[in-house]
Amino acid sequence: MTETAKTPADFWFDPLCPWAWMTSRWMLEVEKVRPVEVRWHVMSLAVLNEPKLDELPERYQELMKTAWGPVRVCIAAEQKHGSDVLGPLYTALGTRFHNQGLEKDRETIVAALEEAGLPADLADAADSDAYDTELRASHKAGIDLVGQEVGTPVIAVPGSDGEQIAFFGPVVTPAPKGDAAARLWDGTLMVASIPGFYEIKRTRTVGPIFD
Repeated sequence: MTETAKTPADFWFDPLCPWAWMTSRWMLEVEKVRPVEVRWHVMSLAVLNEPKLDELPERYQELMKTAWGPVRVCIAAEQKHGSDVLGPLYTALGTRFHNQGLEKDRETIVAALEEAGLPADLADAADSDAYDTELRASHKAGIDLVGQEVGTPVIAVPGSDGEQIAFFGPVVTPAPKGDAAARLWDGTLMVASIPGFYEIKRTRTVGPIFD
């Protein structure tokens, strides 16, 4: 399979979301077992929840204040160094936030930037609105494909008719590997490609399992 024959899978993430993190690790497995190439994009839970922030529980309102920093850093990195840096930066941030349980503060962000080979001063973007226009545009590009009633991640792939097939999720834990990753990918595309198909869901009984 040549590089040009790979199917692009556009993936919108917020590094704060543990469920998006699980899905992203699954997508890295999908790249190994299917001719798929993930293209990373930033979306923002803070932007998504702005219109209803006052209606959210106080704990979640506080979390949304924290959510601005990491996505601002990601979008600043993309604007200054290109979209190819997002995958490594997301991995460096997500590993620290979720697997290692580190604080979502400047020290953690700087360490992630350094691991991704990026300048530490990009961490300054966490407290700046300098790239918020670009952040909102990236968020809108993803959320417009699926509607406002979902969160992160959003995945979009080309359909057989040239139109994008886009969906939220899948929400899964732990991240499937090998043949299980391939089967989930095939099944997800199958149901998502059906016109008029909108939802399949069951109550979550466990939290994210990081490994």
